[in-house]
Amino acid sequence: MNTLAMSFSASSAIDAREVVFIPKGFHLYAYQYSLGKPEFLRSIGISIERILLGVPLSMLLSVLAAYPLSRERGVFRGRTVYAWIFVFTILFSGGLIPSYMLVYKTGLIDTIGALIIPGAVPVFNIVLLLNFFRGIPKEIGEAAFIDGAGHWKSLFAIYIPLSAAVLATTALFSFVGHWNSWFDGIIYMNSDRNYPLQSYLQTLVLKTDLASVAFNSTVQGYELLSNKNIKAAQVIVGAVPVLIIYPFLQRYFSKGIVLGSVKD
Repeated sequence: MNTLAMSFSASSAIDAREVVFIPKGFHLYAYQYSLGKPEFLRSIGISIERILLGVPLSMLLSVLAAYPLSRERGVFRGRTVYAWIFVFTILFSGGLIPSYMLVYKTGLIDTIGALIIPGAVPVFNIVLLLNFFRGIPKEIGEAAFIDGAGHWKSLFAIYIPLSAAVLATTALFSFVGHWNSWFDGIIYMNSDRNYPLQSYLQTLVLKTDLASVAFNSTVQGYELLSNKNIKAAQVIVGAVPVLIIYPFLQRYFSKGIVLGSVKD
């Protein structure tokens, strides 16, 4: 609430620490300035592209990994071994330098692929889906096989339609993970022109932009602007997509977590 109030407040009121939850000297110049900056809009576009490509890919790979791991040992030999391999990656990481070298050697540096492919298989989502699939009565799957359905048809015609709650939950996790991720953008992008929104906002914390505002006195309301209300406005803009999408998926969230974390 304080950040929201600061984004609408005059710089003098912020510097005097008069702003808590109610804006002082209400104005929209910080938003006008932020949304008029090409680099800010470009970072939003990169984040949107990341969401549009990353979330569907993550969901597809998670479902394709969880379904065979949920089958009985007689159907999928070595299922337990593969499941523990996935769990191992949660407990232990390859490290930052090997991860960077892998991305570099595959030619993904400074591309959108560097933001999507390294995290395309979220193991936590796979665990939720796996447990939910194992909780579906096996008689349903057996009836489908008796009717001539194979694994692909069984997955897309039976398991996925029955898994709306847990799929919505994992989609929300994936969306928030991609949208809020900033570290990979700073590590894998050599040019700040390729930063997603959160990486761009992170760099704002470390540098000042007030000089450009003061120099360009043609900016409307520039005398009311400062680093603090500009950054606050950009943070609020960055949070809006999550605030918009969460209410639509919130009704699935608790149900999906419970169903995906408990199995018979």
